[in-house]
Amino acid sequence: MFRTVGQRTWPSLVILLLLWLAVYGPGLFTPPLQDDVDASHADAGREILVRHDWVTLHENSIRYLEKAPLPYWGVALGLKLFGVHTWSARLSLHLSVLALAFFLYFFGRRFLTPQSGFWAAVVFLASCGPYLFTRILIPDVTVGLWIGIALYLFLDGWQSEKPALLSCWGVAAVVALCVLTKGLIGVVFPCGIIFLFLLLARDLRHLLKMHLLSSSLVFLLVAAPWHILAAHQNPPAGQAKGFLWFYFVNEQFLRYLGKRYPVDYDTFPLYLFYGLIFLWLLPWSSFLPQALAQIRLRLPRVAGVRRSTEAALLLLVCWPAVVLLFFSFSTRQEYYLAPGLPGLALLIGHWMAQEAEAPIGSPMARSGRRSATVLLVAGLFIAAITGTLAITSHTPAPNLELFDLLKKNPNLYALSLGHMLDLSGEAMGFFRGPLIGTAFAFLSGTFLNWFLRRRGRVQAANWALAAMMLVFIECAHISLGVFYPILGSQQFAVALKARLQPGDKIFMDGEYANASSVRFYTGQQIYVLNGRVNGLWYGSLFPDSPPIFSDDAQFAQLWAGPTRIYLITRDENKKATLASAAPVYVLTKSADRYILSNRP
Repeated sequence: MFRTVGQRTWPSLVILLLLWLAVYGPGLFTPPLQDDVDASHADAGREILVRHDWVTLHENSIRYLEKAPLPYWGVALGLKLFGVHTWSARLSLHLSVLALAFFLYFFGRRFLTPQSGFWAAVVFLASCGPYLFTRILIPDVTVGLWIGIALYLFLDGWQSEKPALLSCWGVAAVVALCVLTKGLIGVVFPCGIIFLFLLLARDLRHLLKMHLLSSSLVFLLVAAPWHILAAHQNPPAGQAKGFLWFYFVNEQFLRYLGKRYPVDYDTFPLYLFYGLIFLWLLPWSSFLPQALAQIRLRLPRVAGVRRSTEAALLLLVCWPAVVLLFFSFSTRQEYYLAPGLPGLALLIGHWMAQEAEAPIGSPMARSGRRSATVLLVAGLFIAAITGTLAITSHTPAPNLELFDLLKKNPNLYALSLGHMLDLSGEAMGFFRGPLIGTAFAFLSGTFLNWFLRRRGRVQAANWALAAMMLVFIECAHISLGVFYPILGSQQFAVALKARLQPGDKIFMDGEYANASSVRFYTGQQIYVLNGRVNGLWYGSLFPDSPPIFSDDAQFAQLWAGPTRIYLITRDENKKATLASAAPVYVLTKSADRYILSNRP
């Protein structure tokens, strides 16, 4: 059975579909959408349907001009077809992960071997990074899909020496979709990868064969209409410089230089950015050194080299290399490497396929056993830490919440995973089950991998690692659910929906993004107290921006007026401050946040 894995297309795709369902299926439904980027992006998709406007994005009724539209169109389509739910908002992103896994299989089947493509897809689906990078609605994994399709079409044309016209137009159209997904890096990444490959292959003249003029026209036909319409609908007005300045200058060039305004983001240290490659591809990154050692940076000038495996591997190593190089000179977040992970997955998958065919005593088989030994040591270390934390942690007192036992590092919250650094030893009692599951998974998975590889059962060892990751990712999924009251506000939306009457107003004390999931789950306008900053700042400069912002003096008058006000706040002193204007009632509390009202 194991010997034929990947050979037959439909059984392979069914296995990959089942693996995708096991890893990503639960995350479609739970936990609910987080605050900040996750729910804000989902609500931008919802506003497309409410406003019937597929050109100008809006967030909390304010123009939202900093992002490309395609991910929001995908969210809107899911909400249109299936209603406003957590899973329908996430559906398009999760389907792009499945499409990427299928693409890896077909890329490997076409240019490497069927087993290479199959194991590359398994590596991608059963790794830490792709799972974590799709917990919030960010399109970086989708960017990897567009890059991959463009490289597939390019390599197909390069192998035939004279690429077909439709192949070149296909590259241009896919690059345009990449631009509509992530902005100008949608051009920089695929074109940079192709250029670097041709430079190393000593074949830059091939660019002249790619029908550059007509391909550029195809690119503009796909990419330009939205940009033109967005510029037309959002010209300079009032204090706002319009769409073109904000989208291209501020959000593309100035962000890259670290001078974008407002500064609502942090940058990840470069050494960690590189080093975390091994974490994002865990446990398969233990085979990454061997996979990279196969690469020949100079192709031999011999007949048939264009159709050789060496040429395909060279293109694949250029893929993550360009992504890493690009972000080495700019601000960066942990997930910015996501578009390059599919290329690394293909390199690792190809090496795994070769290892499975190698004789037991061969150098490749011995190399695999050495990696299995390193992985076993790492697995024992992880199991020892998580098992010790599970055994030594205490069951939290009934009156304690997770938030009460966390360290507070607000200076790190601009990083996408910054809140996870708040975890303390005392807080581990809330995660005892996932800790035990993680310890068991890494202890048994790495041991079985080591044991089976020593006996030459390489593919069985790979499935042991995949099963290990299934258990670990489920433990991570459960942990995110425990962590949710700190990261999201659906619990507030539930409390408010049970009480909201026509005319009531919901206010957020501070930045809107801190309770953006209330907006998505209630569909109600969120008014903002002292929070005309960050994501809503630029859109609020347009003269037709709705009056949703208040300062303390204006809010005190509203609080004392006849309208029922609900205030979501982290400031416990607000109760005493507002009591001088009108009575203060606590509707509910979660973590460090309250909902206060001026009416019983």
